[in-house]
Amino acid sequence: MKLHSKLVLNLVLGGIVLSACSTKKDTFVNRNWHAMNTKYNTLYNGNIAFEEGREELNNTYHDDYWEVLPVERLEVSGEIKLDSEDNNPNFIIAEEKATKAIQKHSMDIKDEERNPQTDEAFLLLGKARYFDERYIPALEAFNYIINKYDYSDKLAEARIWREKVNIRLENEELAIKNLKWLMKYEDLKEQEYADARAMMGQAYIYLGVLDTAVQQLKIASYLTKKNPEKGRYYYIIGQLYNQLGHKDSANYAFDKVIDLNRKSPRVYMINAEIEKIKNTEVTSENKELVLEHLTELEENRENRPFLNIIYRQVAEYHLAQENDSIALAYFNKSLRATENEPKLNALNYENLAIYNFDENEYKLAGAYYDSVLTNLEENTKKYRFTKKKLDNLEDVIKYEDIVQYTDSVITLYEMPKEKQLAYFEKHIAKLKAEQEAQAKKEEKRRNAGFAQFGNSKGGKENKGKFYFYNVTSLGYGKNEFSQRWGKRELADNWRWSDKSRSLPVDNSNTVASNESEGTAEEVNDELSTDFYMAQLPKDVEVIDSLRTERNFANYQLGLIYKEKFRENLLAAGKLEKVLASNPEERLVLPSKYNLYKIYEEEGSPLLASMRADILKNHGASRYAEIILNPRAVLEGDADSPEARYAALYRLYQNQEFLKTITGAEENIEKFTGEAIVPKFEMLKANAIGRLNGFEPFEEALNYVALTYPNSPEGKKAEAIVSEQLPKLAVTQFSAEEGSTGTDNWKVVFPFRRSNNQIALRVMKELEEAIVDLRYKNVVSKDIYTLEEQFVVVHGFKSKDYALGFAELIKFNKDYLIDNENFVILSSNYKIVQVHKNLQDYKNQILTPKP
Repeated sequence: MKLHSKLVLNLVLGGIVLSACSTKKDTFVNRNWHAMNTKYNTLYNGNIAFEEGREELNNTYHDDYWEVLPVERLEVSGEIKLDSEDNNPNFIIAEEKATKAIQKHSMDIKDEERNPQTDEAFLLLGKARYFDERYIPALEAFNYIINKYDYSDKLAEARIWREKVNIRLENEELAIKNLKWLMKYEDLKEQEYADARAMMGQAYIYLGVLDTAVQQLKIASYLTKKNPEKGRYYYIIGQLYNQLGHKDSANYAFDKVIDLNRKSPRVYMINAEIEKIKNTEVTSENKELVLEHLTELEENRENRPFLNIIYRQVAEYHLAQENDSIALAYFNKSLRATENEPKLNALNYENLAIYNFDENEYKLAGAYYDSVLTNLEENTKKYRFTKKKLDNLEDVIKYEDIVQYTDSVITLYEMPKEKQLAYFEKHIAKLKAEQEAQAKKEEKRRNAGFAQFGNSKGGKENKGKFYFYNVTSLGYGKNEFSQRWGKRELADNWRWSDKSRSLPVDNSNTVASNESEGTAEEVNDELSTDFYMAQLPKDVEVIDSLRTERNFANYQLGLIYKEKFRENLLAAGKLEKVLASNPEERLVLPSKYNLYKIYEEEGSPLLASMRADILKNHGASRYAEIILNPRAVLEGDADSPEARYAALYRLYQNQEFLKTITGAEENIEKFTGEAIVPKFEMLKANAIGRLNGFEPFEEALNYVALTYPNSPEGKKAEAIVSEQLPKLAVTQFSAEEGSTGTDNWKVVFPFRRSNNQIALRVMKELEEAIVDLRYKNVVSKDIYTLEEQFVVVHGFKSKDYALGFAELIKFNKDYLIDNENFVILSSNYKIVQVHKNLQDYKNQILTPKP
């Protein structure tokens, strides 16, 4: 009987459960069954996954305190994401759980949702999509709640999230309009009201209406019960006030952040302290207090994670107080304390670069600017500005190195032999002192290691034992041997110097030993005066060449300092050195004129004497004309450099290459020292290439690249030499028989340049024949060499078409153009024009093989 009762009871309960599983029956059991399963099963797991995803975002998110912080801590990649893409796995799980809750437990009966948990499932679905940056699907989920669930307690929250999406989609005006409606017509909880105000503040920030954004964030910071949000909102308010120029109001907001102390993340408090110090004018009355406050921040153990920005602020304080050495030390400390802070690194490196540049340490400044670039995003204004400055510095470093080297060699050459020997002996003594100091340092390190081992438990236990039984002592011995002798094979006479080549070894830390028989020969050379005396140039022509090189480098430095860095004093010093060093004639007048302009700009008393010098000694030059009539430059007459260049370029386009070359040479001589000279040189190089071929073109380009390396033309010439000339260097003709490539063919009619009238007549007849035959070919007249030229018909699809055309115009009574011609593949024609090797082409391709 009992068994029968249990069976009946189980069947009844099973029936109730099966009946409750239905989503189509609107009963008390059904509603509560599905609501309970939604809330405590699928949504519970989905919310856990969602919170884990948000925690992961918070842990990986990195705020950029150099810009106004966003209201919401969410890193936006800006990429358009699809549902099919692999996104954050936690948000994927959250979305799957929300979708499962909707699909399995939604009770949409007579167009009304009877499961009270379904709206929360849609809300979770929208949030998961939002944090995965899939804003359109998220918008659909939030709109579904707003349109479907009129009486949901999640309606206000869904509206706020919808406006978050609109802001991400750059629909700020729509978001503001909807949030205003929400706050006017809906009864919001205090936290919901704070969230709505905060998002309105974010929308106004994006629209650039900063004062209104401040008011919205003030309300949000007052209403929110979450202290981390309070700290963030106050900090953003301070940043906005700074942008508006209200430093006192900004400091008041930063004080609010500081007062929160440990209630909000410490990073807000430290950055608020730094911003407040930046806004404080340091005077003689408060400078001690400011330094004391910075020292307290630095020494507080809780601030260790933020020492990078604290060190930088200390550095800026000392820089303003002209304590340069302390400032430099703190900039370097900030760099060492920085991790994953490219903007902070860039600022620190820039400060170091500027300081070294001002101290004329250009090589070091260039290295720091290079580090600045590695910490900046490409294609930004700051990156381009820094890159341009670094390019200019590279030229300065190059020429300063040339000046330093040539000065050193010339100075040594001009010394009497006794002083030369004394100089090298002093240098050798310095080398020996450095080696001895290094040897003592190594010895001290080894002794300290032995002493440390001797005082250890193992050392005391092994005291007095055989050396090779002592493992630690043996290790030190091996290390010392390797450093002194290198890795040597077991062999007789292992100490001989030539044995040092037995095995490869890193000798970067090798210490020279005067007692060692194994000292390498080159080390002995460096400690011998004969080694250095042998390297001094003996030929006067070599010294003259060095003087010429030094003068040109000083001249280029003078122009760079004057034109690019506006350092007139440095520029004047370099140009004066040029004039005092018996320079080439081509550098004299430009140096004088540039000095004249510097003296004029600086109001120097030397201006009158330099003006008189130019007018007296170079009265027929263009520089003298400019001094006497400054308007000549402004009027842009037909004789200006620009007008002359334009005229020469037209000659080049008309294939008047010889006239282009001679005209360029004339203008280079006339305008020596002016910025347009590299343009004339480049035009001349191109004309030489078109007229004389590959090798003269290469030589001319190298001259431009080496003579004007800091000009756009010099850089372009260098790029052509390295990138394009290797491709043009090919002299091997392509096989024409059976060619079926995409290359087309040409019919070429060679003429002497002296027969130009005949060439022009044939060219006209060919053009008329092409029109008459309804062909689409093009005819041109190409210069080949100084004596020869071609009339060329371009654009035949195959060799047979080209040969057929040549035969047609030769025998057809309407044309009868029977001048000598040949058919050539386009790629081969290019080789012929580049290398001027037509005869080689005829011998290899046109001449029938026996």
